[in-house]
Amino acid sequence: MNWIDTHAHIYVEEFVPDRAEMLARSREAGVTKIYMPNIDHTSVDALLEAETRYGDQCIAMMGLHPCSVKKDFETELYRVEEWLGKRTFAAVGEIGTDLYWDKTLWEQQKEAFRLQVGWAKKYHLPIVIHCRESIDQTIELLDPLLSDGLTGIFHCFNGTLQQANKIISMRFYLGLGGVATFKNGGLDKVIPEIGLDRIVLETDSPYLAPVPHRGKRNEPAYIPLIARKVAEIKKISLEELQAATTRNSEKIFKAFN
Repeated sequence: MNWIDTHAHIYVEEFVPDRAEMLARSREAGVTKIYMPNIDHTSVDALLEAETRYGDQCIAMMGLHPCSVKKDFETELYRVEEWLGKRTFAAVGEIGTDLYWDKTLWEQQKEAFRLQVGWAKKYHLPIVIHCRESIDQTIELLDPLLSDGLTGIFHCFNGTLQQANKIISMRFYLGLGGVATFKNGGLDKVIPEIGLDRIVLETDSPYLAPVPHRGKRNEPAYIPLIARKVAEIKKISLEELQAATTRNSEKIFKAFN
């Protein structure tokens, strides 16, 4: 079976020693496409180099991660806007909000999010949203911006059924990753109630490795581990999950399929 990893940072330094071997393992596991979110200006060179070297498998997005929104965020955003005008990316991402690490730049995070959503509409691209400890706030922020067919993924979803239903009503998708395999992750109560037409799979490599690799470096080859757990929770076949999540991913990133 072929799988799509909708969110993996395979260009970061954790993969420098064995990136080619890691991607070979991913292919062996059936992961044929890996969508790579950007972080900030310091990651762009490595991101684009990975795409150049492994472009048949690895596809770049462009955006400013909320944890990189600092006091000079306007300069960072200028670079994002410049890149979006130069070439086509799969999505505007990874963008969003984060109240886990730093609450002092909340207003700047919101402004950066609004601007990047505007660019996604301009270039008719999906958005990939980070919302750690800020799902409700991000839903509230996104709601008035919904227009022009805007869609995308709430990456690393670990919220409630109520939050999932609200996201789905906004025509967005839920990115399920390693948390789905965690004993106390809470998604075992939510996943059975979510329609297959709004689920995609991701690893967020090198972070959030699924069981039995929890606490170690994550990689796209672990997508089938996540898939097996999601299929088990939903009481469906792996083949049914594969067909649905691939179809959903292809709808989101339609320019790259």
